[in-house]
Amino acid sequence: MAVVPMKALLESGVHFGHRTHKWHPAMKPYIFTERNGIHIIDLQKTSKALDQAYTIVRDAVAEGGTVLFIGTKRQAQETVQLEATRSSMPYVTNRWLGGMLTNWRTIRQRINELERLERMRDSGDFGRHTKKEALIMSREIERLEGLLSGVRKMARVPELVFVVDISREATAIHEANLLNIPVVAMVDTNCDPRGIDYVIPSNDDAIRAIKLVVGKIADAAIEGLGSRKDEVIEEEVRTVARAAADERELTDEELLGESTLAKIAPYLKAVDEEDIEEVLVVEELKEEVEELGGSDFELDEEELEEFEEDKVEAEDLVGEEAEVDQEGIVDEVGTAAEEDKVEEEDKAGEEDS
Repeated sequence: MAVVPMKALLESGVHFGHRTHKWHPAMKPYIFTERNGIHIIDLQKTSKALDQAYTIVRDAVAEGGTVLFIGTKRQAQETVQLEATRSSMPYVTNRWLGGMLTNWRTIRQRINELERLERMRDSGDFGRHTKKEALIMSREIERLEGLLSGVRKMARVPELVFVVDISREATAIHEANLLNIPVVAMVDTNCDPRGIDYVIPSNDDAIRAIKLVVGKIADAAIEGLGSRKDEVIEEEVRTVARAAADERELTDEELLGESTLAKIAPYLKAVDEEDIEEVLVVEELKEEVEELGGSDFELDEEELEEFEEDKVEAEDLVGEEAEVDQEGIVDEVGTAAEEDKVEEEDKAGEEDS
């Protein structure tokens, strides 16, 4: 399906060219007919060219590129600024500065100077200078803003250039050709299309036609930005997944191996049994504590260990006392038995005598 319907192209007057005596012979393949001394552009070729340009712009932006919108003629200034701003792309709507592409480093320095002067103005440093100096700096800010406001956020030379009127922007197109930057342009019947990589045969004087074509190029840039964000989100998801996989806790089998685990299995089993016994002891102590004090107080692990040690000491003491008592009882019983035996032997001796 075409990006722009044929009916919309007709209603916007995209098909109206210039008078026949002003035509450029190189535009002959794009001319459909002549009517009342005016060339009529072939809208089928315009529709195909728009589809191609839409794809080129969208793909370039999706890959991280930038499209520079250029339209300094009166009819195009407002539309180019609005659509470029809507698509977050740089633009030039005032006079084209020579070297804006081929001498970008110098242009970047002028942008830095503009930002420096604005910081001075905002911080109140102008008050430290004389009125004449402050006036000169204010005028310089206004001049640089008018020339460079559209390219302030452009960090590098653009990957693509879109031009509204190629006869008026010949310098910009020449610089783009020198740097091998592809050029997409609206080309009327009075222009030379040579040097333009992607020609959009169109009326470049009617405001409605300019709005239609520039708006579709901006839509392509916005779609490219959307694709770029989706790729960034997918990359972030992949990064998080990789980080989660790296942080996954390794099992004993992965850390030690089967052979090592087989060797230490008996020791692991013994340790596990000791741990189980300790847990049972702690649970038993907790039950005793609850019986003693209910739930009014609780003991932490250290206090439970101290309690267990005291209990063991108490049991040892009780055991020792029990042994002592038992030995005393045995001694007493033995002594009494010996005395009874002696008495019985004495009685038996007396009876015998």
